[in-house]
Amino acid sequence: MPPALRQLLRDPVAVVAGAVILIMTGMAAAAPLLAPFDPDEQFFDGLSLEGAPLPPGPVFWLGTDLLGRDLLSRLIHGARTSLVIGIVANGAAVLLGSLLGVTAGFLRGAVGAVIMRFTDLMMAFPALLLAIALAAIFSPSLWIVALVIAMVNWVQIARVVYAQTIAIAEREFIAATRAVGAGPWRILLQHVLPHLVPTMLVWATLGIATTVLLEATLSYLGIGVRPPTPSWGNIIYENQTYFATAPWLVFFPGLAILLLALSFNLVGDALRDALDPTQRGRT
Repeated sequence: MPPALRQLLRDPVAVVAGAVILIMTGMAAAAPLLAPFDPDEQFFDGLSLEGAPLPPGPVFWLGTDLLGRDLLSRLIHGARTSLVIGIVANGAAVLLGSLLGVTAGFLRGAVGAVIMRFTDLMMAFPALLLAIALAAIFSPSLWIVALVIAMVNWVQIARVVYAQTIAIAEREFIAATRAVGAGPWRILLQHVLPHLVPTMLVWATLGIATTVLLEATLSYLGIGVRPPTPSWGNIIYENQTYFATAPWLVFFPGLAILLLALSFNLVGDALRDALDPTQRGRT
């Protein structure tokens, strides 16, 4: 067993957080089998006589929403939407940011200056406002929302990878490798990139939490994944008018978002400590 994985498994907080992630991932993957009802089915007996959502009970375990749909079924299927967007969007952001950061840090000169000035320009825009503007331009769908979030989130990893690439390129073993005649591609692929993998893994983990939260925010604002496709954010958006009279409609999806984001953050922190002991205990 690799030492980093062994240390990660010794952290009880990271183990519990990892278990939560695995449970939610398994729930999302098996959503059609686990959901007790069709998430879009509107039940005749899913509303009270006054037309209000039903509270949690023996039939509908987490209650129903404003249209008489089973909330538990929508949360289970919403996990699939939120996780797909989180993983796809963050994965694309990490790949794009790493590519630009490595290119700018390794080549430097005019190419590096142009890339990093463009990165600075993108960082000057508030991420949420930029995401709202992009989402308003494109017709929102699951994959468009993932693309929009990736276009917003790549700048942070690009800055980090750029700084680390410069630091690695100036170390003695890189100079020794050049002295024995190694070409730039060999230096980049065999000596620079392997030292960047831990940073990319940590950002890939931590970034999912940010991506899930941003997707929930966009869906809550009505410019994310469009109903009837369930996501945790648009479940809150659809039922926010019942916050005072049916708080379970906001509490349960909000709790799911909190647990998933917190779990990825805790696993990311533990992974950072395991892969880079010099960062242990830093916040």
